[in-house]
Amino acid sequence: MIEVFPDGTTKPFPNEKWATKPGKDGIGLTSVLGIQSDQQGIIWMLDNGRGFSRLVAWDSRRNVLHKIVEVSEPGRVYNSFFNDIALDPVHNKIYISDVAAPENSAIVVVDIKTGESRRVLEGHRTVVPEPLPVVIGDKSMAIDEEGKGKPMIGVDGITIDTQSEWVYYGASQSTSLWRIRTADLVNASLSDAELTSRIERYGDRPICDGITIDGSGNVYITDITNYAIGVVEPSGNYRVLLKDEKLLVWPDGMSFGPDGYIYVVANQLHLSPVFNMGKNLSTPPYYLVRFKSLAKGAVGR
Repeated sequence: MIEVFPDGTTKPFPNEKWATKPGKDGIGLTSVLGIQSDQQGIIWMLDNGRGFSRLVAWDSRRNVLHKIVEVSEPGRVYNSFFNDIALDPVHNKIYISDVAAPENSAIVVVDIKTGESRRVLEGHRTVVPEPLPVVIGDKSMAIDEEGKGKPMIGVDGITIDTQSEWVYYGASQSTSLWRIRTADLVNASLSDAELTSRIERYGDRPICDGITIDGSGNVYITDITNYAIGVVEPSGNYRVLLKDEKLLVWPDGMSFGPDGYIYVVANQLHLSPVFNMGKNLSTPPYYLVRFKSLAKGAVGR
């Protein structure tokens, strides 16, 4: 983890010890994916862990550790791969997208106060990938030693509206953006059938990684196969906002800043060793870019 300052300089975040591999005392981070800030300046970092998973919350205003929430069973399963988070201050919950395997992708609901977690929508058609090829430029992504295995990436991007009323989500390899009310996600008394009956299709979208939403219901999409950022409007229509084959090479996580801009990282994921028979084809620099949102959003979402 690093912190980027207005003049472009950086430093380890929150400090050198926490920004490196965990020691015996547990201080440190292994593999941070989802990052969000709440309105009180608490930075929530999802440490995928590669064997254990936890949410580390740092109070950026007082510069002290705020909380650690271990995410274990039943929320976490043997093949969990936690990817992104959405913060719900109204219900005091955090929603995690768990890619896992195609058949058991799920959303994990974590209670911030108690640390209890549970899996919802596991294996549902809205969280599992569609058999869509991932083609970026002239390169079709593959994952085995012969370059023939095709990736199947389930629920990844997840976000919550400014009123904490709806959670928006979808599998990475999907042509649909879905949403469900937070009141339904936190209602543990609902059966699987009752919960899934309350899902709504919000609109069309391309293969993507990260998403975020503004106060007018525009859902921003990292359009990874087109080196672009797009938007799903409340009408359900999708359109490309920005396209740049240098700066938007696999755009991933997005978040609103306090300045009316949306910030997005580009990580060149398709050029990493796992997709290139062990060879790392990515080349620095890895960009952090920003663009003006269509409407005001909530800081950190």
